[in-house]
Amino acid sequence: MNLHLLVLATVSVLVSMLVAVLVTGFMVDYARRRGMLDHPGQRRSHTLPTPRGGGLGLILGALLGMAPVLWFTLPSMLGAAFLLAALLVACVGWLDDHRNLPALPRLVVHLLAAALFCAYLVVSAGWSFWWLPPMVLVAAWSVNLHNFMDGSDGMLGMQLVFVGWFSAVLCAWQGLPHLAMLNLALSAAATGFLVYNLPPARIFMGDVGSGGAGLLVFMLAALWCREDIAALWTVLILHAVFMVDAGMTLAGRMLRGRRWYTAHCEHLYQWLVRSGFSHGRTGWLYLIYNLAIIAPLAWLSARDPRFAFWICVIAYAVTMLIWWLARRHCLQRVSRRGGHAHA
Repeated sequence: MNLHLLVLATVSVLVSMLVAVLVTGFMVDYARRRGMLDHPGQRRSHTLPTPRGGGLGLILGALLGMAPVLWFTLPSMLGAAFLLAALLVACVGWLDDHRNLPALPRLVVHLLAAALFCAYLVVSAGWSFWWLPPMVLVAAWSVNLHNFMDGSDGMLGMQLVFVGWFSAVLCAWQGLPHLAMLNLALSAAATGFLVYNLPPARIFMGDVGSGGAGLLVFMLAALWCREDIAALWTVLILHAVFMVDAGMTLAGRMLRGRRWYTAHCEHLYQWLVRSGFSHGRTGWLYLIYNLAIIAPLAWLSARDPRFAFWICVIAYAVTMLIWWLARRHCLQRVSRRGGHAHA
């Protein structure tokens, strides 16, 4: 990495982290004044009314840190689409944090934002437009997946730090410094947000943060695949923990005839909290699994793309097995404690 890139990376990381810390701190008081509070309930894991909307700091920090990198390293229209799409999703999340918007207009904005970015990506990469519909659906899924997984103090923030940082390491190793810097900006912004979100959380991310982060994660992954399509398997491995927890929980609710599209408290991380694990311990369990299992497998897949698909299969098979065993253990613990253990 030459001196100019090093300076750009340093400025990007510092701006992302500083803006995230300052804006999130401001949002703690702002949310309390505006009555933007998440109250405890049957479908929530916290026990005290807590402000929401702190993810605004994460999104603004990440985008301000990414903006110069996007300007200097991507086609101008693709970089503009990246920023505009993220802002659209963050804006609708911001409105939802204030007044609880219906699901349909939120979904429409998510799809439009995803379509905006994906259309420019397909053109710049020279891919067939047949890729556009599935990419838009995957982007919308990423937005909602990260919203589902934002239900425990520090959980989503720690995941973003891990994914952003390790993606940056792999991109730098592959000779993609611009993607490394973009991922570092996301990781730095998430680190700044965690100053206020680690247990006991002083503020929650809210839809402005979880939705915006979900789209950012998708767009960064798509840009990586634009450079190297084999990176798809590495990306899937890096997100295996969240994909399995959200996907298996959703599939289970559908198979049991539950209203799968309504709010619930049945993800593994929520069962861990209900079975006696603290929010902090739960978040660290996920991070340790990522570092001990997911990171080495992601490294192997990036190192030898010939076997990347099978390494991805192994990552998901192992994660699904661990998910099933851990969930069964949690249900047994809740049952012994005299709680409701049917899920």
